[in-house]
Amino acid sequence: MLIDKTLLRFMIVGVVNSIVGMGTMMLLYNVAHCSYWLSSAANYVVGSIVSYFLNRYFTFHYHGSTWRSIVRFTFNIIVCYLIAYSAAKPLMAWLLRNESVTLQENVAMLTGFVLFIILNYAGQR
Repeated sequence: MLIDKTLLRFMIVGVVNSIVGMGTMMLLYNVAHCSYWLSSAANYVVGSIVSYFLNRYFTFHYHGSTWRSIVRFTFNIIVCYLIAYSAAKPLMAWLLRNESVTLQENVAMLTGFVLFIILNYAGQR
């Protein structure tokens, strides 16, 4: 079941993780002028570290094998990232085709972020 007592805790962790990750991503893209892929990937490297520990101990209270959970978590993050961001960029390029590449990619990062959250929760369940 996807909607249970862990959903609220996952959402709280998501807010913390979102602030850290979104800040990292937007600063790298808009201030440091890093690429779309580097900026969005950095979001998930930093955010995944925060998310892993908070979800492991706060959301799901998982106390099993650390290495097994790290491998499963990492695989889930990679798959969710590739699906969300690979879908978001061409979709926003098509929807916002008359806008600047910078606007397209900023909206794509936000769209990918939302898709990622949904896929990540389902994947961690």
